[in-house]
Amino acid sequence: MHLPAPVSDLISRLRAAGFPAYAVGGCVRDSLLGLPPHDWDLCTAASPEEMKRVFAGEQLAETGLKHGTLTVIRDHVPYEITTFRTEGPYTDHRHPDSVSFVPDVRADLARRDFTVNAMAYAPEEGVLDLFGGQEDLARRVIRCVGDPGERFGEDALRILRALRFAAVYDFSLEDETAAAVRALFPTLDRVAPERLREELLKLLCGPAAGRMLRAFPEVFSRIIPDLSPMVGYDQRNHHHRYDLWEHTVRAVENVPPEEDLRLTMLLHDTGKPAACTLDDAGEAHYRGHPRISADIAARVTEALRCSRAMQDRVTRLVLYHDIPLRTADGAPAVDRRFLLRRLNQFGEADLRALFLIHRADRIATGSTPPEREDARLRQRMEALDALLREKPCFTLKEMAVNGSDLTALGLRGPAVGEGLARLLSEVMEGRLPNEREALLAFVKSDLINL
Repeated sequence: MHLPAPVSDLISRLRAAGFPAYAVGGCVRDSLLGLPPHDWDLCTAASPEEMKRVFAGEQLAETGLKHGTLTVIRDHVPYEITTFRTEGPYTDHRHPDSVSFVPDVRADLARRDFTVNAMAYAPEEGVLDLFGGQEDLARRVIRCVGDPGERFGEDALRILRALRFAAVYDFSLEDETAAAVRALFPTLDRVAPERLREELLKLLCGPAAGRMLRAFPEVFSRIIPDLSPMVGYDQRNHHHRYDLWEHTVRAVENVPPEEDLRLTMLLHDTGKPAACTLDDAGEAHYRGHPRISADIAARVTEALRCSRAMQDRVTRLVLYHDIPLRTADGAPAVDRRFLLRRLNQFGEADLRALFLIHRADRIATGSTPPEREDARLRQRMEALDALLREKPCFTLKEMAVNGSDLTALGLRGPAVGEGLARLLSEVMEGRLPNEREALLAFVKSDLINL
């Protein structure tokens, strides 16, 4: 393992003062996997007061002293250093009732969640691995430290964290750990929505997200009850080869690993069971399901305490996920006027997102080759890129005239807005250039009597 210079120095200073110290947890795990750690956490036998004396004169943040944590800030980068500790009972199944500082790192490692997170490292000693974390990394499994029931009973969020680590690192759950997940997942009800959201979004963006969704649908249905009716739901439609849950999982897998897009695809068809009608031949149809799904998405994103921006975007993308993006004969719609209208309706970012969503949704039906949808996506994106290079006008703010100009010509009240909308339509349809004089001349000749 290679320690960054600040981390090596912090450990060296603590050890020089007589206190064992180690890098610990996720930074060790990621380093052993050959991945760059997101942050570096340290643990030591020194108490917070002793740490303050060792690092006197440095920039310190005393945000976690009650739990033994002192943060040393070097070049604007925070490094958390925590005293070796054990924990008391978890009465609320989320937080320990008490912590006790201990002199031995072994006791500290024994309290941690998973073996791959329960390793420590110091240059003088190498990797301290008491629970088989390195072997589990090699086997690509997530396994609890000690008894899984006890670990999950202490902190219910660990249930979702187990799935998140498996999804992000493309690991599997060890059998006893998986059994405890299936037995104890109802205790996720005790976890704050914000914490569930944080873990869920990370999980959805992992390379093995689909495998976790398929293996543990009951866990995700506990977090989002609207998913439950989708599991095993026969779509009874010749366009779909898969049940509704499998279709949803495949749709998640086929959009880029971005939180907004993955959550959109998880929720995009939640309204189908409620929208289902059968024709005389017994085939199911789902007219109106995007609106029902969007209402569910709005409720779910609010319940998970998503940001207002994420709530709005996911709800909007779910609502329009099925909007036509092709001509009547099924070819990709790359016509300039069509693209301008869609740009006006959605903006560039959401239109590109809808292209990606449409591709994923089509592939997930199982009725069209991925290569065909990839080609359609390339055509759409290339046509949009070419159009945007022209810097076209597709919103009112880009027009060469504004409301004041129309007011100066004598238009009043609603006629101003109607006139601007008409001008924008004429420009996007190519019947008028976006030039001030031409637009004003059109107002004088055609709109002055609105």
